[in-house]
Amino acid sequence: MKEETFLEQHQRRTIVTGALLLSNIMAGMDGTIVNTALPAITSDLHGLQYMGWIIATFLLGMAVATPLWSKFGEHKGNKQAYIAATTLFLVGAVFQALAPNILWFIIARTVMGIGAGGMNTIPFIVFAELYEDLRQRAQVLGIASACFGTASIIGPLLGGWIVDALSWHWVFYVNVPIALLAITIVSLFYKNVSKQAAGKPVDYLGASLLVVSLVIILVAVQLLGSASPLLVTSLIIAGIALLIWMVRVDTVAPDPIIPSRLFKNRELVIDFLLFVIIWGSFIAFITYIPMWAQGILGLSALLGGMTQIPGAITNFIGSELVPFLQDRWGKYWIVTCGAGAIFIAYLGIMIGGQNSPFWLLLVMGAFEGFGVGLVFNILQINVQTDAELRDVPIATSLGYLLRILSQTLMSAVYGVILNHELFLGVQQHHGITLRMLNQLSNAKTAVNLPKSLLPMMREILYQGYRNIIWAAVVLIVVSLVIVVPLGWQHHLKKEN
Repeated sequence: MKEETFLEQHQRRTIVTGALLLSNIMAGMDGTIVNTALPAITSDLHGLQYMGWIIATFLLGMAVATPLWSKFGEHKGNKQAYIAATTLFLVGAVFQALAPNILWFIIARTVMGIGAGGMNTIPFIVFAELYEDLRQRAQVLGIASACFGTASIIGPLLGGWIVDALSWHWVFYVNVPIALLAITIVSLFYKNVSKQAAGKPVDYLGASLLVVSLVIILVAVQLLGSASPLLVTSLIIAGIALLIWMVRVDTVAPDPIIPSRLFKNRELVIDFLLFVIIWGSFIAFITYIPMWAQGILGLSALLGGMTQIPGAITNFIGSELVPFLQDRWGKYWIVTCGAGAIFIAYLGIMIGGQNSPFWLLLVMGAFEGFGVGLVFNILQINVQTDAELRDVPIATSLGYLLRILSQTLMSAVYGVILNHELFLGVQQHHGITLRMLNQLSNAKTAVNLPKSLLPMMREILYQGYRNIIWAAVVLIVVSLVIVVPLGWQHHLKKEN
């Protein structure tokens, strides 16, 4: 068989990279387009009180599946893993569009999340495989951020237009042609470079314990406020016990799901910790600010989606600045700057309060996006460079798992906070029902509500959103408390 020339290899690598970047487009578009459509979805399916579940089950699927997709790639090849994951993502998207009720929708959203766990993380593992040169890899990560950012800009506009002109069902069909194109190109052009764990026994017990323990813990968090404290506590204890069992199993497994040596790497552990805290915070902004615009300000789905556009633009700017700032500042000062920008975004919203004008939401969204762009790029690069070469795939996968797990847990917490305020508001104000609050979250149906009750209903929604933002602010402050001293230590070491 004829051996490929360097030019042919370069062309093949470029084509495969382009196909994998389509995953970033789908991920960026799904996040913002769905957030824009959520008010219409929850209103149509009568599921505002299930908001936490809608968000958390998707993230739950990604969280529990991410390390399994990584191991699937190590045993069977990243090509097979990517194709299987993207296919599952596509199936989940189609069935969400066909959902006749909220239960169907949540189940399909979970399936889509399981596929997304592999579709989003496998490309970053392949990039490390295809681009050994760190400068080239950083450039590819920048392009990936650009694709994500561009899709995030298109998502709100497209989502708002689809919801206003057609129906929310069509926001999920957008994924179909993109996913099919990515699957086709990867099938034809990508060759598995290696199968690191081929021939090794699969750690089925460790994988099962990981999945079951995470599901139990996350279900316990979702039950906060609606189930007995004894049940919630029991589930959390059971989940932690299974995690401990998994750790013991993985210490002797030939090919553990999560090697314990990763947690002996101090720099890597700090990277993971910062990912967890900051990602748990910023998920509140991108989820609830579009709903703020529609439910409290009474704007259309299109304008609600536009709150995400400034952040998508500045996210790309922040990401592209990282290669220029890394040698001058070091990673901890970059993270400090990013976390500080997110803090400013929340502070601006809190100062504006219920009467925050639309332009303030846009400006604060720009701060949020810039901060996230800085933090993601620097931590993503350092997770791969701080890990041993053999651990790059699992470290990449674990970093993704931890930040998605953080988003899942915090989405559940934010959902509990919102539900508490909704039910409290319904109890305290006769004449206002949960169904009416569902209608208020969608500008199309809000016009049918009694005008005399609108101020009080908006006050109820505002109380819920405000408390969510306070919780997110606490997390950002914690991240700053951790990273600022580390930045000073790094600065003093460079001076000496």
